[in-house]
Amino acid sequence: MSIDEIIEFLEDLEGVLALKPGPGDGTPEIAWGDAFFYYAPDGVVPTTTQPFATIVTKDYPDDAASRLDRPGAFRVNIAAGKDAFTEWTGRTPRDPAAAGPADADPAARDAVIAHPVYGGLGWLAVVNPGPRTGEAVRTLLGTAHGLARERYRRRTAT
Repeated sequence: MSIDEIIEFLEDLEGVLALKPGPGDGTPEIAWGDAFFYYAPDGVVPTTTQPFATIVTKDYPDDAASRLDRPGAFRVNIAAGKDAFTEWTGRTPRDPAAAGPADADPAARDAVIAHPVYGGLGWLAVVNPGPRTGEAVRTLLGTAHGLARERYRRRTAT
């Protein structure tokens, strides 16, 4: 899966707002080239919630384990929830070993892993999704979207 294919898949889901920071839009330079996905059917960036998925194209200061400094490397990050996290890692997010098994390489391509920084919050990640993980990524993104939609509905139901 390419970055463009992932973005297209997410933008086709109901109520998704995609932010793609770039030069001249007031966003920090470090975020340029990345993408952030919110459930926001009103088209307004939520101020009380995080994105349900992101695509990062470079290492961040405290997040370099995936080695996104390699040519063509990117990582899709997915807030797929406790159940999906447990299914894929064999652990609950709050488990002290939530970063995944010792042999889970955060730089491995085309493998579903616990997010190297946010695994404890139930985030999963895939560096360069490909033939082994493409369908899983779509399913996990759908799950994350559904969870974000439900959170939105709970917040706005008054």
